[in-house]
Amino acid sequence: MVGPAATAESGGDAARARWLGLLARANPPALAERMVDAEATMAPLPDRRWLRPPEIGSVMLRGRTAGTGAPFNLGEMTVTRCTLAFPDGTVGHAMVPGRDKAHAERVALADALLQRVETRAAVEKRVLEPLATVEEAAARETAAKAAATKVEFFTMVRGEDQ
Repeated sequence: MVGPAATAESGGDAARARWLGLLARANPPALAERMVDAEATMAPLPDRRWLRPPEIGSVMLRGRTAGTGAPFNLGEMTVTRCTLAFPDGTVGHAMVPGRDKAHAERVALADALLQRVETRAAVEKRVLEPLATVEEAAARETAAKAAATKVEFFTMVRGEDQ
């Protein structure tokens, strides 16, 4: 199934945004290893054609003062993007940081596979879950390092201040 119904079945636009973010942030060699593992458990993958082959470009990053103020241009970032399609009409997109075309191809393939009912479970189990576990562990480690530098301030009460 393709289009809005496929997105709704796969958890909606928010779920797709989450998995695209996770895939784009993933370590490229780790994603490649996970995709090989997932593909080994699936029937032969459908043929795919490039709607937009991998291409390198840049995007403007914008920010807001205090998160709510007027937007301003922060700077540019190099990205690689691509779009592929399966014969059944399923379309996979990717936009990843950096200049790694193979990484963008894997993200687009995973996006397309996650939209298909027959391949979603295998990709979720063998690709998304392990990558999410690694990302969560890294976030916990960063939080623990930050917590170790936390300074508690206190004020002693002087007798004449009471």
